[in-house]
Amino acid sequence: MAEPRGTDAPPDDLLSFVEVALDRTQERLPGTDRAAMAMVLMIHRVANALVYDLESTVHRPAGWSWSAFRLVFTLWVSGPQEPSRAAELTGMSRAAVSSLAKTLTTSGLLDRVPDGRDRRTVLLALTDTGRQRLEETFRRHNEREAAWAGLLEPGELEVLNRVLGKLASAAHTEDWVNLRF
Repeated sequence: MAEPRGTDAPPDDLLSFVEVALDRTQERLPGTDRAAMAMVLMIHRVANALVYDLESTVHRPAGWSWSAFRLVFTLWVSGPQEPSRAAELTGMSRAAVSSLAKTLTTSGLLDRVPDGRDRRTVLLALTDTGRQRLEETFRRHNEREAAWAGLLEPGELEVLNRVLGKLASAAHTEDWVNLRF
């Protein structure tokens, strides 16, 4: 039988951590906006859980990382891109994209091709193999997304998507928000 936890016992799971963090912060820093803190903690923790789940059940078994998937998916959606633009679209640093592009090029998933408008500029482009692998993997990825979305009622999913869209839009329109790019 587990011993009862005291008020100073560490939290033992995601939700209890959030509750303990909210309570302790409120005790130590009265006046903290509890609802705002809960929103940020929950979004961050759920996003991390989703990424870990997708990477461990879909992407690692497919032979690549979450970052590799993000880059390949971005190129699949957007077509060939300059490395700096690919970095912006994926939310990764330019250095991370450059390093990852080398690995994916060696694996035969990407090519570095000259830009038709400026031959000095190099574009990252999917190879046929890269496109095929992305499409095969994305089917499994989307099945996993559907499993997560299936935890919500259709109306809840619609509201969540609308609320997250509102936050995403604000991230690009509010002048006080700092962005990587």
